[in-house]
Amino acid sequence: MSNPQQLRPTTNDQRPTTGIRRALISVWDKTGLPELAGALAAQGVEILATGGTAQALRETAVAVRSVEDLTGFPEVLGGRVKTLHPAIFGGILARDDPAHRHDLEAHGLAAIDLVVVNLYPFERKTAAGDLAEQDAVELIDIGGVSLLRAAAKNWERVTVLSDPSQYPEFLTHWQAEGGVAGDVRRRFALNAFRRTAAYDAAIARYFAERSNGEVFPAQLVLPYRRKQDMRYGENPHQRAAFYAGYPLPAGTIAAARQLQGKELSFNNIVDLDAAWEAVAEFEGPAAVIVKHATPCGAAVADTMLAAYEAARACDPMSAFGGVVACNVPIDEATAAAILGIFTEAVIAPAIEPAALAIFRRRPNLRVLETGGPASRDRFEAKTVSGGLLVQEIDAVDLIEDRLTVVTPRSPTPQEFADLRVAWRVAKWVKSNAIVLAKQGATVGIGAGQPNRVGAVEIAAKAAGDRAQGAVLASDAFFPFRDGIDAAARAGVTAVIQPGGSVRDEDVIAAATEHNLAMIFTGIRHFRH
Repeated sequence: MSNPQQLRPTTNDQRPTTGIRRALISVWDKTGLPELAGALAAQGVEILATGGTAQALRETAVAVRSVEDLTGFPEVLGGRVKTLHPAIFGGILARDDPAHRHDLEAHGLAAIDLVVVNLYPFERKTAAGDLAEQDAVELIDIGGVSLLRAAAKNWERVTVLSDPSQYPEFLTHWQAEGGVAGDVRRRFALNAFRRTAAYDAAIARYFAERSNGEVFPAQLVLPYRRKQDMRYGENPHQRAAFYAGYPLPAGTIAAARQLQGKELSFNNIVDLDAAWEAVAEFEGPAAVIVKHATPCGAAVADTMLAAYEAARACDPMSAFGGVVACNVPIDEATAAAILGIFTEAVIAPAIEPAALAIFRRRPNLRVLETGGPASRDRFEAKTVSGGLLVQEIDAVDLIEDRLTVVTPRSPTPQEFADLRVAWRVAKWVKSNAIVLAKQGATVGIGAGQPNRVGAVEIAAKAAGDRAQGAVLASDAFFPFRDGIDAAARAGVTAVIQPGGSVRDEDVIAAATEHNLAMIFTGIRHFRH
């Protein structure tokens, strides 16, 4: 191998290629360790290692020198302190210049050219939520993070590997070139900084979730890992990737398992998430069909098949090419019904084997299984130019003691049941949102309109004759009585809305004139 002082330029980067004479290895995850260490030892690289790593290497007959032997100081405090020593960090942080070489020689220190570290599994071990805090604290890596940061800081001389997945690429470069080129070292350093940042973010989130302090901290750290590259984003000219929170809770889109079908697109994931979140609003068998990130049909019923068929009947034209979410396992009959119309993707907590056999008749259909009921974070975020908007999720349904019947006529039991369905769906429809429902199913949806009466008219037109005897939910108050007049003309008999307009009295008067029952919720559900 090349002497680290013998430097040569590379074709990709003017920074020199460096050889490796001495490596420090300290890893929790020992995947690929025998192959990596064996290749290093075969080329005469001196290997330094901490206790558990050293033992694992000796078991594979790889010559190794313990960190204790180098530092002359044993591991103390139950392993809390083992690598935090000038003999280690001096060897890593020394630059290739005369002053640093002089310091190394004066203090009997040796340069370390390769650092291989992965961290205590804090994220994975705390994911289940049943680990005692004192045990979680012991999984906060100090020395490992420090080693990675030191090596990454000195990337111009030192190569740093922060994950076993990097070993093959490293070996390919090193064995082919007799060293590691500057651009490769720099990229490995960048990955190390990203790893330590994500690690610290996970720790910060862990303590934030257990704190009764500030809801929105002064510094927001978000641990995400790339789950997959997308072919493109919303449009073919946009590059995109899917990042998943870590650790992944079951019952989320990011944790869902794809059982069959074409690769998920950016828009598929957006639609699947909207459908899955919406269907989670319901307790009994329910189905939601989404097109372009907003529901075009939703229903609850005694069986999954009946719920799906009622949801599709709301707007069969829009359901064509949509995604379907079911909140209970999909059975054979429901799977057969779903295949009756072209569908992009299907998601449910589980897919029964007989249903999956049906779905396999359409191999391109994307079928996802979440493995559990929907699980949501406490917060959601939207990017804006130069920043990020963060808010608590809209987790409120109806607060019973805030419901107020504001008209002389109260809803019948059936109307009230349908109002609940319409209200829960309206929460997931783009504002301004109007939802008509009857017999547990939506029959007309007006979404994303800049004026509310326009949304009523669109929902009524979509419902047609089915609007007769239907109920209506509005995600926000009616600013004028024209929306109520339009609903009454269509045949709507009951309305649920937040209230709070300066013209509430005019709106209530209109509902009373038309003998509509109207409930104020005191809750708004804008979804922009």
